[in-house]
Amino acid sequence: METRSNHILVGGVVLALVVATLAFIIWLSQAAGDDNKEYDIFFRQAVDGLARGSAVTFSGVPVGQVASINLEPRTPEFVRVRIAVRNDTPILQGTTATIQGVGFTGVSQIQLDGAARGAPPIVQEGPYGVPVIPAKPGGLAGLLSSAPQLLERVTTLTERLTELLSDRNQASIAAILENVQEISRSVAERSPEIAATLAEARIAIRQAGNAADRFGRLADSSDRLLNEQGRPLINDLRHTIRAAESSLANVDAVMNDARPGVQALTKQTIPEVGQLVRDLRETTDSLREVTQRVEREGALSIVGTPKVPEYNPKKKR
Repeated sequence: METRSNHILVGGVVLALVVATLAFIIWLSQAAGDDNKEYDIFFRQAVDGLARGSAVTFSGVPVGQVASINLEPRTPEFVRVRIAVRNDTPILQGTTATIQGVGFTGVSQIQLDGAARGAPPIVQEGPYGVPVIPAKPGGLAGLLSSAPQLLERVTTLTERLTELLSDRNQASIAAILENVQEISRSVAERSPEIAATLAEARIAIRQAGNAADRFGRLADSSDRLLNEQGRPLINDLRHTIRAAESSLANVDAVMNDARPGVQALTKQTIPEVGQLVRDLRETTDSLREVTQRVEREGALSIVGTPKVPEYNPKKKR
């Protein structure tokens, strides 16, 4: 009976120690959890090498660990990784997360970096109740994620190089090289002529510069001449124009005053003068006729009757 009682006592003590140890571990985990803060990271790439408990570093300094890794049923191209880091970790605006491999072991960890001094912390909660840190591909994971596109581009480039270096294109390239050599030879043979042409071109450019300089001086002289002599001439011309305008105004006034007399002369005097000229012409004709008669028949023809010719019978026979 005494031995059985000792076994029961020992079992009770051991059970009490186990319960106390479990309670201490639970308290310790809760106390440690109070010093951590959780964030979600949505990776659009494979998360090979990550597992629950993988390390999380900030600029190479361990600050936490991966709490969970979950798939997104609504957006299967994303993988949600929740991390728990210390509260004193500077998770600020601009901080990003990348997956980096640890040596050649195949194990990966999450690297946080990019925090800017003075930036506000990331506090806006995401769809799962915790803030979200933006993810970016980096390191070997980014290279592997872009490997298919890179391989496709390399394949396309290889095919185009193969087409470019076909026999036909090689013959064309050889002909082009021969033409280039021929042109180079011709240029080398005519290098003295080219040098002479360049010398003449330099002279022409120099002469053009001198001509431009002379033209500029001529323009300055012309401008000075116009300013010194042109302005008085223009003023005299303006005075002459004003005098001509005044004279024209006076002539216009005279014409307006003489217009009634001119109209009377045209409508009355000129017709009367015409009638007088006609009367004078008729009088002149009458006088001419009288004069001619006097010359033919004498002065008595004006006052007497004309003489009757005598009858001569002999002339009748």
